[in-house]
Amino acid sequence: MSKGKVLVAMSGGIDSTVVALMLHKQGYEVIGITMKTWDYASSGSSSKETGCCNIDSFNDARQAAVQHGFPHFILDIRDEFGDFVIENFVEEYIAGRTPNPCVMCNTHIKWRALLKRANALGCDYIATGHYANIHQGEDGRYYLSKGLDSTKDQSYVLWGLEQDLLSRTLLPLGSYHKTEIRQLAADYGYPELAKKSESYEICFVPDNDYRGFLKRRVDGLEERVQGGWFVDKTGKKLGQHNGYPFYTIGQRKGLIAMGHPVYVTHIDPNTNTVVLGDLEDLDKSELRVGQLNWQKYDQIEDGMEVLVKIRYKDKGTMGHLYKEDGQIRVELLAAASGIAPGQSAVFYEGDTVIGGGIIKRQEQFVFS
Repeated sequence: MSKGKVLVAMSGGIDSTVVALMLHKQGYEVIGITMKTWDYASSGSSSKETGCCNIDSFNDARQAAVQHGFPHFILDIRDEFGDFVIENFVEEYIAGRTPNPCVMCNTHIKWRALLKRANALGCDYIATGHYANIHQGEDGRYYLSKGLDSTKDQSYVLWGLEQDLLSRTLLPLGSYHKTEIRQLAADYGYPELAKKSESYEICFVPDNDYRGFLKRRVDGLEERVQGGWFVDKTGKKLGQHNGYPFYTIGQRKGLIAMGHPVYVTHIDPNTNTVVLGDLEDLDKSELRVGQLNWQKYDQIEDGMEVLVKIRYKDKGTMGHLYKEDGQIRVELLAAASGIAPGQSAVFYEGDTVIGGGIIKRQEQFVFS
């Protein structure tokens, strides 16, 4: 007897392929779908594995579906992806912030595109190869928790999933370690897939050169932003730079020779100024977070203590949350280094995701 009909997002990589085969074996009626998000050939990356999938990965996904007797479709979402994810990526850098396009894509594009197609095909669920777990609380709310494999946990990039999406999603890999998934791939008869390396690049920046991407995407950008100044925390000019969009908070390389290590501590797009400082100047104990999505609770109490992660591989810092002008002010119990506007801040209670949002820029940098 079928456990239900599930639409599985298949990139052609090991994780999503194993998910499809695992659910198929468990008795679900599986339909595979591969989403074409970007014109890889036009970016010169058709023969290179990227963070999502290329033409070879499309074929790998289709082959797995055919071999196991379930249907497979390719869904072209290039227009939606480009309009939202890529435009957001460019706009954020132009605004002097550092975006996380994978969060934007998961939150606004991939899951919505999956659910729309799942409804059209009469599917009960959608499933992906992310390493995280989904729970339903006694109050009926759905929320994420960290995956068992702490080195692979992806709950951080899924904070934006809303209740209607979580309620329909299966994440079978949340209770597995990556080594077990590689073994399962071999057991299913895919030894080459089991050895497949992973990429952590942004799918539409296959050479990992976001600066080159911005230059190609925005006509005249270099000319428009060149000639700005590096300054120290007192406002003293240290030398000219290539343009504020080409720098990120915490950056150390490619700056200016000072005789000692310096880091980007602040970016002001209005004056085309990049502030440099010492490592300790990156330490901050307060941040503001907007564009919020709550998972475990529909609202929080002022002063609630949580673990705050400010980047994907961040171990997290304990802090208190305060509601303020439609945003959250976070007071950390210890300073965190490299808090970058545009990145995500995700709030945890133990291993469970309370919610998250986008880190906002401080109103004004005050020179000392």
